[in-house]
Amino acid sequence: MELKSALDPNNKFLQSWNSDGDPCSGSFEGVACNEHRKVANISLQGKGLSGKISPAVAELKCLSGVYLHYNKLSGEIPKELSNLTELTDLYLNVNNLSGSIPAEIGNMASLQVLELCCNQLTGKIPTEMGSLKRLTVLALQYNRITDQIPTSLGNLGMLRRLDLGFNSLFGPIPSSITKAPQLQVLDVRNNSLSGMVPSALQRLNEGFQFKNNKGLCGVGFPQLRACSAFDKMNTNQIDPSGPIAGSSNTSKNIPISTVFHSPCNQTNCSHSSKFPQILIVAGVITVTILLIGAGFLIIFFYRRKKQKIGNTSEPSDGRLSTDQAKELPRGGASPLVSLVEYSNGWDPFGEGRNGIRISEGCLNNFRFNLEEIESATQCFSEVNLLGKSSFSCVYKGILRDGSLVAIRSINITSCKSEEDEFLKGLNLLTSLRHDNLARLRGFCCSRSRGECFLIYDFAPKGSLSKYLDVEDGSSYVLNWSLRVSIISGIAKGIEYLHSSEANRPAIIHRRISVEKVLLDQQFNPLIADSGLPKLLADDIVFSALKISAAMGYLAPEYITTGHFTEKGDVYAFGVIVLQILSGKQMLSSSMRVAAASYKYEGFVDTNLNGNFSESEAAKMAKIALACTQELPENRPTMEAVIRELNNSDES
Repeated sequence: MELKSALDPNNKFLQSWNSDGDPCSGSFEGVACNEHRKVANISLQGKGLSGKISPAVAELKCLSGVYLHYNKLSGEIPKELSNLTELTDLYLNVNNLSGSIPAEIGNMASLQVLELCCNQLTGKIPTEMGSLKRLTVLALQYNRITDQIPTSLGNLGMLRRLDLGFNSLFGPIPSSITKAPQLQVLDVRNNSLSGMVPSALQRLNEGFQFKNNKGLCGVGFPQLRACSAFDKMNTNQIDPSGPIAGSSNTSKNIPISTVFHSPCNQTNCSHSSKFPQILIVAGVITVTILLIGAGFLIIFFYRRKKQKIGNTSEPSDGRLSTDQAKELPRGGASPLVSLVEYSNGWDPFGEGRNGIRISEGCLNNFRFNLEEIESATQCFSEVNLLGKSSFSCVYKGILRDGSLVAIRSINITSCKSEEDEFLKGLNLLTSLRHDNLARLRGFCCSRSRGECFLIYDFAPKGSLSKYLDVEDGSSYVLNWSLRVSIISGIAKGIEYLHSSEANRPAIIHRRISVEKVLLDQQFNPLIADSGLPKLLADDIVFSALKISAAMGYLAPEYITTGHFTEKGDVYAFGVIVLQILSGKQMLSSSMRVAAASYKYEGFVDTNLNGNFSESEAAKMAKIALACTQELPENRPTMEAVIRELNNSDES
């Protein structure tokens, strides 16, 4: 409640958090718990929160993920966060946070992703960050960070992405960074860096981005000037972890590019008289750009205000179109350009960024127009709202031919920022055809609304989760034959995804759960959201995966390696089999023990009143336990699972 009071001081958005409630009951919006009923995730991205981050968050000792990005939070980052020893993901990007980065963050040994970009952070990058041995992503771009890049960052053996662009960093790029073996992206654009660029960074190819650092030079980088003897001498004199060699402490905070920008000798110096003129011209240009930017912003917010989002129960999705538009595409345009591009210029079927039209291919056969979507959903009426998440809403709709559909609305700020990548994802989704996958009927990309809509066949029986935890006749009890049929259908759907075909690669679902299994009129299982991560931005996928982890679906190896394989889907399938057999969403260790020893009363749903096949139950339990083996190499493939299920049918 302390955390709520600080994040949402006016109690506008976290009204579901109340002192009499249970955070693990599912009623606290954005809160997920682990199997021990401890709060494991706080996912409140894009909620319009305008408060501060309370040090009280450190009292939630079992937190593995904190997702507070795309809000309006202010104040400093509390150093008490360092007490969260199990935290792997910390997303505080796109807020109004200020102050310096706490050095104590360097003590968070489990941290894998640290997203702090697009705030008002000042000060220097703490050298202590070099102790985060598991860190894979460090994003600090678009802040006001000064000083030099600490050499200690080269100690981050798992680091894959380092975003430092659009700050006020100076000095050289430490050669130690080239020793980070997993590094794929180093973005230092728009700083005041100088000196020789380590030649070893050539291995990053386009992953090394360094524009607008006039003091940089190097060999083997076509866009960099060649280094002079002066550059080499002064690069060797600079200590990246401290002040310029031979200088006093008072000069430590002076950008090196300023100190060495205009080299001269006794006979030939630059004309200092031009400096005031340059300042005047620069001032005029700056004011002009700001005025133009203000005009674009006014037009953008006016247009968004007029649009009908159709969801009064949670206004955050309306805000996603404005506040979240501050997310900067990975291509690295300025905030203003990105804002205009995302709000009005986004059109995957228009002209590409380089003026080359992107090929639509067979996607034309799946395209709907916005008028059809609005008609089907009655202009996104709240009456038709089926559900919502942090990045999308799902509406029930009726097409003009009378067919029922489910329409998922995704804001483009949650999608891949590169349009060609987004199109590849759409192509993949439209290629999926299987009796046990929710069928994609089509899509609509709306420039004016800044949204993409995916149109699926409607599943009238809802999600499989509705048929678990049934008490006192509160819902329909699935009979035994239906349970066996549903398990078989889910297995076939996953096996189809894992098999590659001529027109598509093998697909890892990543998020299979009872919520993602829908049932049609005949209780045939349909796996939803297959291939959807191919459309979504990485941080959205990370957030969803951590929720899966809290619910017990995420394989153990993902937590330690950060990699997801087909065997991760197999693990989730094993969990679902046990849930279907037991009729329970939350699985206990005693249930697994009972399944291993074939004590049916301990793992078969009592709502069946003994009406089940013991031989089939034993076979299903054996499959479930094999699929949930801790080591991925000990789990079967889905092809092997289906063979085993067929053997069960034959027997």
